[in-house]
Amino acid sequence: MNVKEQVLNQLEKNKGEYISGGTLSEDLGVSRNAIWKAIQSLIKDGYLIESKSRKGYLLQEDSDILSAQSINKYLKNDLDIKVIPTCSSTNDMLVDLAHDGAKEGTVIISTEQTKGKGRTGKSFYSPKDTGVYISILLRPDTSPEDSLYFTTIAAVATAKAIESVSDKKADIKWVNDVYIEDKKVCGILTEAALSMEMNKLDYAVVGIGINITPPKGGFPKDIKKIATTVFDKKADSKNKTSILVANLLDYYMDYYKSNDMKSHLKEYINRSNILGDRIIVYKGNMKLYCRAIDIDSRCRLIVEDEHGNEYTLSYGEVSIDIETD
Repeated sequence: MNVKEQVLNQLEKNKGEYISGGTLSEDLGVSRNAIWKAIQSLIKDGYLIESKSRKGYLLQEDSDILSAQSINKYLKNDLDIKVIPTCSSTNDMLVDLAHDGAKEGTVIISTEQTKGKGRTGKSFYSPKDTGVYISILLRPDTSPEDSLYFTTIAAVATAKAIESVSDKKADIKWVNDVYIEDKKVCGILTEAALSMEMNKLDYAVVGIGINITPPKGGFPKDIKKIATTVFDKKADSKNKTSILVANLLDYYMDYYKSNDMKSHLKEYINRSNILGDRIIVYKGNMKLYCRAIDIDSRCRLIVEDEHGNEYTLSYGEVSIDIETD
């Protein structure tokens, strides 16, 4: 970390309390002038920092800028977090880093994407300062058949993280969407590369996009009726996004590092919002009217059509809609 990042780290750890320039200088092993320059740069970035003679510097409680330092304050797992205010796509950035040899546990986070990615080539609405977009790099020693677990773990981790900072219940729509009150609050996109020689995954990048607060003017017309947010207004999210992200990453890595890749499965099934419901399954050129029966041990969806025929659906094969009368 450079001096500016180290100063921010100390301010975040002592948020709401003064820390003297002398203490910062001594702890970081740099001059007081270097500390002053770092403080001025942080203020220019928008951080609310008070400065008082004989007291030092104080990061105000109302200062709420998402940063690696603000997340690490609450994080248990050791991850390499990079927060970028805006980017084209956190997944694309992390895929490039993966090709360059980035280690497992590298995480890219942004509060705006100009080319956010959804499933089947669709775009993902990622406006400035209303959501958080997270990509996690994994280098699993596993076969491609297990890759679906990386998505379903993300769904459970996100649902639990949302509930940890809000009073809202989060459900999961198979296979990669998180819902609040029948509206989508989060989408997940996992991209992976296969090592042909070893017949296992070289890496997986798990992308998670969460709607934190309503965008100014509301959601676009095409998603207005189906999208929602974790918090109803900006004020409700104050100092909570960093906690949400830290909790999500901890939940994710705890499941991922577990000796049992299926340790999240029971909760995933319990949170499913389509089991027992009538759904429409789009498979290739076919449109099937079915009932969602179960989710198996490989996180595949089992459905029964109107003629009593059962199908086991894998991720990527289908799209589904909840059937309405």
